[in-house]
Amino acid sequence: MKAKHQRLTLALLALAALIGAGLLAASALRSQAAYFYSPADLQRTPVEAGKHIRLGGMVADKSIVRAADGVTIDFVVTDGPAATRVRFRGIPPDLFKENSGVVAEGAFGPDGVFVADTILAKHDERYMPPQLEQKGGETKHKTESLRK
Repeated sequence: MKAKHQRLTLALLALAALIGAGLLAASALRSQAAYFYSPADLQRTPVEAGKHIRLGGMVADKSIVRAADGVTIDFVVTDGPAATRVRFRGIPPDLFKENSGVVAEGAFGPDGVFVADTILAKHDERYMPPQLEQKGGETKHKTESLRK
């Protein structure tokens, strides 16, 4: 075989290996992705127990119940028409409160309760840190006061 044909064969094999590796990586990522579901989505198409997913919505008003152990929290995630019970064991983020957005990562237990291993509290674009909220929302900067 000529050197020219040998190089062409090696280049084609390398290209095929790269394409194969890319397809394999894409397939692995697709099967391991944690999809985002709302309570209404779960009501329409239930997810089997043990499958790791993300559940998103609003924490229902007056639904947070703290257990006596001090680290277990039960609450309800709602999106309006539907609601899902959630249990979390750990320290919740500072922004976690009733009537605020939340994304819980975890899986459904055999009893039908969503057992979260991670909670991500969401805030809207009007979010203000608690320190500024106490001051009445004043956000004056030093440069602004120097200009006056």
